[in-house]
Amino acid sequence: MKIAGSTALVTGANRGFGRHLAAELAGRGATVYAAARKPETIDLPGVTPIRLDITDPASVAAAAELANDVTLLVNNAGTDTHADLLDADHLDRVRLEMETHYFGTLGVVRAFAPVIAGNGGGSILNVLSVLSWISLPTSGAYSAAKAAEWAMTNALRGKLAEQNIRVAGLHVGYMDTDMAAHVTQPKSDPAEIAKIAVDAIEADAYEIVADEISRQVLAGLSGGVAALYPNLP
Repeated sequence: MKIAGSTALVTGANRGFGRHLAAELAGRGATVYAAARKPETIDLPGVTPIRLDITDPASVAAAAELANDVTLLVNNAGTDTHADLLDADHLDRVRLEMETHYFGTLGVVRAFAPVIAGNGGGSILNVLSVLSWISLPTSGAYSAAKAAEWAMTNALRGKLAEQNIRVAGLHVGYMDTDMAAHVTQPKSDPAEIAKIAVDAIEADAYEIVADEISRQVLAGLSGGVAALYPNLP
């Protein structure tokens, strides 16, 4: 789709990768709704702040009614609770991961797909992760939620194609944002990943594999468990 002249809504746009995505879209001539639970924290010029809590159906419905000219939806909002799947005290945090990344994202798609279709069609980008394909010992809950979101993304492509809506998934490893502040491994520049993502949307790509670690893991999927988890006994 053509970015210039489109109308985009980016969730979680008050900071981190979402802010970079909103800035990239606005810089290319899109009208941008920058959505966040606290819109007063959005300080990006040239965008329209909008209140949106993706885990609150009433908030989602209100946003879809207000932003009724959207042709591009970017589902970026997320959380990382660092929940342990087996820790008895972490179950609520595990549920929050799924409520946010899977049910929250699905709720936003369900609300905005009719809006996009009514405006003649467009695109949806779900910001996934390399961790939708592989899990680390400290990322079990996050990976499970992202894997569910990836499966949902795949399922929605066929469902929404008949409504002239393309659904894309972005896979990327660590980026230099607040969410990954604790990470000591190499991190991508979120501004560069935002540029890659928007280029791919404009090229009508279905799958965006944005960095080397994601490309390596994708290549390893065909090797099964032994290739992805070589340290297992």
